Amino acid sequence: MNKDYYIGLMSGTSMDGVDAVLVDFSGQQPKLIAKHSEPIPKHTLKGLQRLCLPGSDEVNLLGQLDRNVGQLFALAVNELLCKAEISKQAIIAIGSHGQTVRHMPNLDTGFTLQIGDPNTIAVLTGIDVIADFRRKDIALGGQGAPLVPAFHQQIFSNKDNSRVILNIGGISNITYLPSELHASHQQVVGFDTGPGNSLIDVWCQHAKHQAYDKDGEWAASGQTDEALLKHLLSHSYFSQTFPKSTGRELFNQAWLEQQLAAFAHLDEADIQSTLLDLTCQSIANDTLALCSHGELFVCGGGAFNSELMRRLKLLLPSYQICTTSELGIAPQWVEGIAFAWLAMRHHKGLSGNLPAVTGASREAVLGALFPAK
Repeated sequence: MNKDYYIGLMSGTSMDGVDAVLVDFSGQQPKLIAKHSEPIPKHTLKGLQRLCLPGSDEVNLLGQLDRNVGQLFALAVNELLCKAEISKQAIIAIGSHGQTVRHMPNLDTGFTLQIGDPNTIAVLTGIDVIADFRRKDIALGGQGAPLVPAFHQQIFSNKDNSRVILNIGGISNITYLPSELHASHQQVVGFDTGPGNSLIDVWCQHAKHQAYDKDGEWAASGQTDEALLKHLLSHSYFSQTFPKSTGRELFNQAWLEQQLAAFAHLDEADIQSTLLDLTCQSIANDTLALCSHGELFVCGGGAFNSELMRRLKLLLPSYQICTTSELGIAPQWVEGIAFAWLAMRHHKGLSGNLPAVTGASREAVLGALFPAK
């Protein structure tokens, strides 16, 4: 059988590295052939963090980082191919998500912006690149996010059981996949529930000068403050109906500092515990609103936080909770494979969005082609 090779590139709101995956779509299910994670250099990471907040000289910074991130993505591809011992000629296309620096779909003229120049990736790898997946959906009146539910539907749906796929990156998003029994009167639903790792990482960096709270150990040492948790959950985003999406533009360090102003007396570990419960409680509330019981499969970096997983299980006792490893795909690589899948869909002229999820006016072929030649 001929191979149907695509590469997926993903760098999410956590900005903890670039994930590159080589995927074969020639079979019934996508097959992960090789994987590679490329760390983001400190100077690039600092620039991205600056660019994610309003500031001066943004256009020059944007232009330079667009090229820098493109070079970084190309490096991730070339390292991946070296690991896999596969030539670039065997790859049909690269699907690049890019690095989101603004996601503002609810303005009068909504927009979303991902950088990582696809032309640079194409030139440095010698492979066609398909990128800019979100803006077509925005142009059609959608949120441009989340895009992974269409992939979840094709790969993870089960005819007998309804399932929830939970992706916990910097932001958390859920996909509800009704079983065949329920599909006649229920459709696939997906949206961002709110913060995933973003706020717990920000607070850990601020208070302990560590990149993240490994296994949620620091959060586990604290006690959640119910008054602070209630205050955080009172934000209007959590009561909005879907379609909805969010990002660092809302749930960031500046927002967190504002919320903590009246809670300066709290112990730092107690704040960490409360922020972890904010993530877990907002996920659980939305999950239960969709379905009272079922199967829940977790992917993304949050799947490796054992304290987060423990708290989710306590909040959702009527759910069987495990990671997407049980479905054949390791949690870290699900989103990368999704963007390889979106590149394959573009190449074959197939739609990549779900209007019921994003709010777009119709299905559409997503992305734009940047040829290597």
